[in-house]
Amino acid sequence: MLPSDMPREVAWPPSEPGDRDRLLTDVSRHFALRFPGFSPWEECHAWTNAVYRARAHWTPAFGGEQYSLGRAWYTHLEEDLSDDYFENAAASNRLVEATLPGMQQRVLDTVQALSGGSATVRAGWCGPGVHVFPNGEVVARRGGVVHFDTEGLTDEHVRAKKPALSLLLMLHAPQRGGGIALWDVLHSGADEATADELERPSTLVEYGVGELCVFDSYRLHQIQPFGGRRDRVSVTAHAAEVEPNQWEVWF
Repeated sequence: MLPSDMPREVAWPPSEPGDRDRLLTDVSRHFALRFPGFSPWEECHAWTNAVYRARAHWTPAFGGEQYSLGRAWYTHLEEDLSDDYFENAAASNRLVEATLPGMQQRVLDTVQALSGGSATVRAGWCGPGVHVFPNGEVVARRGGVVHFDTEGLTDEHVRAKKPALSLLLMLHAPQRGGGIALWDVLHSGADEATADELERPSTLVEYGVGELCVFDSYRLHQIQPFGGRRDRVSVTAHAAEVEPNQWEVWF
């Protein structure tokens, strides 16, 4: 359903029980769904401090351009470390749970509340985790890679265009910038955007601490550059509907 409408702001918690069809219609129609106040500032502050206390256990990626608490699939895939990802998935989930007790379940509960279905961590994969993009590093200076979030989906899932969602909760926002640009472009088979697609209309979501952003994983997007001395720290998860009203979640 293109062109897409502007991001829709939605109150949290939902006033009505989740409904799969309504959720998928909203996600496909709008650039993104925004949930301000999803997480109180005090909770985000406590979670951020816990992430920094666990700094010795962060997983570096791309030579220190970014880090994660828990292992992120796309960084391991791109660095040819897929075996390490799966071999350490259980340890990754134990680390995240010890550092942020209940966070992974909170994400699963959120997918369930939005869809009205069930949600479990994808078997053998890492559950929801945390991305840390340091101030002054490559993403801060140039922005992230323009991409679709399809790298964790099976080929069959992508061919059938089965539902898939990306969820991002901002824990620690940069002083300037660091939002996410979303294009009026959905994945059509190629993993890289064409020049024509990059000329399509786009919008910028600048979210604050405690705001949850949910968008279609097939939608073209990019983390924006940011300035100041604060890092960009966010909880991130991907969800795919593998059977009607049955969702799997991973990082």
